Amino acid sequence: MKKRSTEQFSGIPYVMTLLNCLLAAWYGLPFISKDNYLVSVINGTGAVIETVYVLIFLIFAPKKEKAKILRLLLCILAIFSTIALVSVFAFHGKPKKKQLLCGFAATIFSIIMYASPLSVMRMVIKTKSVEYMPFLLSLFVFLCGTSWFTYGLIGKDKFLYIPNGFGSLLGAMQLILYAIYRNNKGDDTKKPTTDGTLKWVCPRPISKSNPIIFIMDNPN
Repeated sequence: MKKRSTEQFSGIPYVMTLLNCLLAAWYGLPFISKDNYLVSVINGTGAVIETVYVLIFLIFAPKKEKAKILRLLLCILAIFSTIALVSVFAFHGKPKKKQLLCGFAATIFSIIMYASPLSVMRMVIKTKSVEYMPFLLSLFVFLCGTSWFTYGLIGKDKFLYIPNGFGSLLGAMQLILYAIYRNNKGDDTKKPTTDGTLKWVCPRPISKSNPIIFIMDNPN
């Protein structure tokens, strides 16, 4: 907010986390699954926080990125609404099928949420820099995944321990990457862009105010 720019940060993880929180909060409601109030309360709070994050991102993101994230946001809201309506009306009086539908949906999109930073991890490997993968975010992905994985094991809830076990593993991988590249500033002449290309900046500009900038597609 201070820079009034999202720079090269991706908005996809925020939107996918919002969907995950909505589905998990719905799954934890007493008419969907029993004794999961904690799941609803925590993920309901998370949904509110993620909504704020997404709105901030939309305000400060570049026009092209803003349009992409807005389309994705509308898509995930449609997905959540569809699952919620189907579970209430189509499976009315069928508690097991209702729990299965909501639990399966929450599991799938939770895995997608945890996998959404993979593009950032790829960027870290390519640029050999953790500039766009904050340590605290990686740490809390690991801690969150591990905590819910443990909670799911204790409660013998496969819809909790399967996706969060995956999240714990992915969070650990992010921390390993951070440990490898934490002291590496990367190549200052090569900067990532939001559309998957790499921007090469000539370290010796023709003039003080006009550096040479080349935009090239990634070879991979």
